[in-house]
Amino acid sequence: MIERQPDAATGASIADAFDEAPAEADLSGYALEDWLTFAIFWVLCGVVFLQFFTRYVLNDSASWTEEIARYLLVGVVFLGSAMCVRLDRHVQVDLLYRYLPRTVSRVLVTCVDLLRVGFLGYAVWLAIEVTMRVGSQTMTMVSLPMGIVFGFVAAAFAAMCLRALILAIHHLRTGSSILEAPTYDLPGTP
Repeated sequence: MIERQPDAATGASIADAFDEAPAEADLSGYALEDWLTFAIFWVLCGVVFLQFFTRYVLNDSASWTEEIARYLLVGVVFLGSAMCVRLDRHVQVDLLYRYLPRTVSRVLVTCVDLLRVGFLGYAVWLAIEVTMRVGSQTMTMVSLPMGIVFGFVAAAFAAMCLRALILAIHHLRTGSSILEAPTYDLPGTP
């Protein structure tokens, strides 16, 4: 068995690394849904911590925290989905595209884009229908209408649909997508 020798580094070279100025943070690649998801996630963390604290430290659980945490998690999931659509990072099977001729692959990518926009548009319509039907019902533990939660889901589906439409237009203009070229990156992504 051959043992790997560690790279030679002196104490001075390691200490000098701490004197270098940190690189500038570039936040330009993040969009509104990224920041909203980030904010909702931290509110969710706060609510879950409050639930833990009241249950195990105070021995008197705040009953509303479980329900609110569930709805905040729904918000994180659906807004996170809008993020994934914008970045074209949903789970995709690209093996078939590697073995097809370029023209066939291009047609399939366009069909996938159209199906995605159509599906998300239909999901927006369904989410609005559900919001209108259950909008006035109140939550179990908190006296707030359920329409807030379902309206948020409808808005997230609308964001996904809009991002999918923008992505489809981008794919048509550039003539390429991540399905055809797995190393393909969208402009302005972090």
